[in-house]
Amino acid sequence: MKTLILYATKHGATADIAQHIADEIGNATLHNLSNGQPPPLQGFDRIVLGSSIYAGAIRKELKRILAKIPANTKIQGIFLSCFEENDEYFTKNFPSHILENTRTKAFLGGVFDPSKAGGIERAVVKAVIKRTEYISSISNEKIKAFVSKL
Repeated sequence: MKTLILYATKHGATADIAQHIADEIGNATLHNLSNGQPPPLQGFDRIVLGSSIYAGAIRKELKRILAKIPANTKIQGIFLSCFEENDEYFTKNFPSHILENTRTKAFLGGVFDPSKAGGIERAVVKAVIKRTEYISSISNEKIKAFVSKL
């Protein structure tokens, strides 16, 4: 099966997760939506979408693409990179026609790297999760489970 993984990332954690997914799948094409328009969706047997979450919202690059995905397009999986697992992140960010036709959705962990974060981001992380140092909650087990459901 030929797989397209479309993702949007700010600091790179979502790109790392997308690469792990591609490594598990094999024969996958990765496309960072920050680098422009994706290839035509018709050339792929399955499509996976991914984004980081900031203040409850997915990246704007993925939001723009969601508006252009035809209603009959079967999205095999959606993954989010974040620390908090909140199902509202899916329902508030993805159109219902996409969620209804998606095989699997998952939270695959997140990374906070203070060297890549701005002052506001550092303050928010300190206030919310009471940490100021590098943190990674990316889970290889969750990635493998996600891939197995595709």
